[in-house]
Amino acid sequence: MSTLSTRDLVINVPGRPDGFALNMSIEPGQIWGVLGPNGAGKTTLLHTLAGLLPARSGQVQLNSAPLTALKRRDIARLLGLVFQDRQDSFPATVLETALIGRHPWLSPWDSEQGEDQRRAEQALTTLDVNHLSDRLLNTLSGGERQRVAIATLMTQNPDILLLDEPTNHLDLHHQVKVMNLLRDQADAGKTVFMCLHDLNLAARWCTHALLLYTNGDACWGPAKNMLEPSALERLYNQKLITVEADGAPVFVPVSF
Repeated sequence: MSTLSTRDLVINVPGRPDGFALNMSIEPGQIWGVLGPNGAGKTTLLHTLAGLLPARSGQVQLNSAPLTALKRRDIARLLGLVFQDRQDSFPATVLETALIGRHPWLSPWDSEQGEDQRRAEQALTTLDVNHLSDRLLNTLSGGERQRVAIATLMTQNPDILLLDEPTNHLDLHHQVKVMNLLRDQADAGKTVFMCLHDLNLAARWCTHALLLYTNGDACWGPAKNMLEPSALERLYNQKLITVEADGAPVFVPVSF
């Protein structure tokens, strides 16, 4: 399994001075939640880790090699990303979309074979969208499209899963199902690194947390150390009440 790390990484958030340099090692079996208010740079960080945006300074490394020195196909075999917002420009069915996840594993002129189809169908079944296989993606609801995006990532089968708001648009049942699926991936030795807005999802499922502040400050570590009410109240400029349910903290905002 693969390790993703940063060396003195400063992400490039336009109009913001250099922030705190990130020196992190994101290890197999860990589930990271990236928390912070709007504009803190969560999506920018995720895209930088995936090699889609350049860093202002510092370096992203995959298995100790600079990401910039690796071929995109090699990166895609080890690392996959679910975007927060997607532009589905071309008409494609749900199954055709899931099969895109197999492209890093195919030679340039190869087509998908039986094993590729099996992986895609299994992923769609896991995400409860296999019955929509023949539907065009642009005819689906937001939640259905989100589940197809995660199924595509599962079809790709990378070691490192980067996800931007994976529970976006999902109903409560499918939020829990997706978070349990991600925990299963980590239990199998993969790494999960995701941006979240829901503190309670982070508290229940994440092993580690990274707090990003709008001024560029950052702190990170085991979730039990990071998800402290005083730190979260500073992060969001919001008073919180904390209770415990089923062995995990629950954070409730206090109205002013």
